[in-house]
Amino acid sequence: MKIEKKKNGISCFSLANGLDVVVIEDHRAPVITHMLWYKVGAADEVAGKSGIAHFLEHLMFKGTDKIAPGEHSKIIAKNGGQDNAFTGQDYTCYFERLAADRLELAMELEADRMTGLTLSDEVLLPERDVVREERKQRTDNKPDAIHFEQMTAALFLAHPYGVPIIGWDHEIAELNRHDAIKFYKQHYAPDNAILVVAGDVTPEQVLKLAQKHYGSIKSQNITPRKRVIEPPHMCARQVDMFDERVEQPQWIRQYLAPSARVANAEKDKQAEALQLGILLLAGSTTSHLYVDLVVNQQAAVAAGGWYNSVAMDYAPLGLYAIPREPFGLSHMAELIDVSVANFLEKGPSDSAFERAKNLMVAESLYTRDNQTSMARMIGAALCCNMTLEDILDWPERIESLTKADILDALSQYIDEKSSVTGHLWGKDEHLLGIGETVAEADVNNAD
Repeated sequence: MKIEKKKNGISCFSLANGLDVVVIEDHRAPVITHMLWYKVGAADEVAGKSGIAHFLEHLMFKGTDKIAPGEHSKIIAKNGGQDNAFTGQDYTCYFERLAADRLELAMELEADRMTGLTLSDEVLLPERDVVREERKQRTDNKPDAIHFEQMTAALFLAHPYGVPIIGWDHEIAELNRHDAIKFYKQHYAPDNAILVVAGDVTPEQVLKLAQKHYGSIKSQNITPRKRVIEPPHMCARQVDMFDERVEQPQWIRQYLAPSARVANAEKDKQAEALQLGILLLAGSTTSHLYVDLVVNQQAAVAAGGWYNSVAMDYAPLGLYAIPREPFGLSHMAELIDVSVANFLEKGPSDSAFERAKNLMVAESLYTRDNQTSMARMIGAALCCNMTLEDILDWPERIESLTKADILDALSQYIDEKSSVTGHLWGKDEHLLGIGETVAEADVNNAD
């Protein structure tokens, strides 16, 4: 079996059953991070079964024929390690961090639950209640989380990214053992998984152990994912929410943008241009939007933006602002539109442009200096059908960008027709009309 050497101490190979393996060598400390990624997430769920991917993640700790419920984490802890898992729209990951001489233990445990999961209503039903409580704590009890969830649902007309990863509560409440086992058997197999091992190991060591513990598991001929294509967006949408628990009103806008996988397939370095562009426009306290709205005009107490490019299909580009009195939410759209238009017309200064590029490259180097962060970055990207070259060559592509590249990319995707604007109103605004601002209310009530 051939081991392919990449740069930065990274190697890769594939087992005969389809399991892809990436090894990130880091010999500075006798520690390893073992991450098993499944190329399935919330966006791969059947309609009406939202939350099953995340629910199954919980249930994967409930035991196998060999390991009793809850014992997986106890075994790792007894060996001085930590373990956990997380679910995204495009992947589910299980990881252990241990001393380097315990790598085989992590492989043995993960290989066992790849095929040996056992479930009963006795363990499943209480865990379903745990997931519903998690949803209450993370979303239902937080007005800003509810609002953002509703905005995301409005952003996607057909694509499953509009469904929350944790699921809708009424659908979680109906998930059962049959749903979990079916999802498990459909998606959990070596030919739908990526193993990433980072730390004080060699590719040869990982190959030997992976062949021993994973190699005998049969492939399932998993069908490649095929997602719903989002239809053209013809008009802007707006989501307004009132909640007396909100102390500061918030303005948010999301634009439909492509992920790095999709963007760079359309035009080379387009995703990197969007990443650098959003950093310069709204990504820090020295960005154009922050300086304009917060420092110069003093119309907001905060302003910023984001573009998280690692996804299979879409990676929304967003802007936000928290208005400062007497400015209200209704002023924000106009102020931000003008500010963004000015940036797209004039572009950043030469010094700001070079500083932003240096910052992004430096942050990339810091991330690569941490074995867990590097393993997570590589695993997530590969699960989204990106390549190792997409990841490893990223700094060079950032360095090669021009101002025209970032302005062209931002101009293409900052499109009002493909946007959803959100207004989150608080206790001081709940009596106002949606189009009325705090400032206007003060004038109207001046007498």
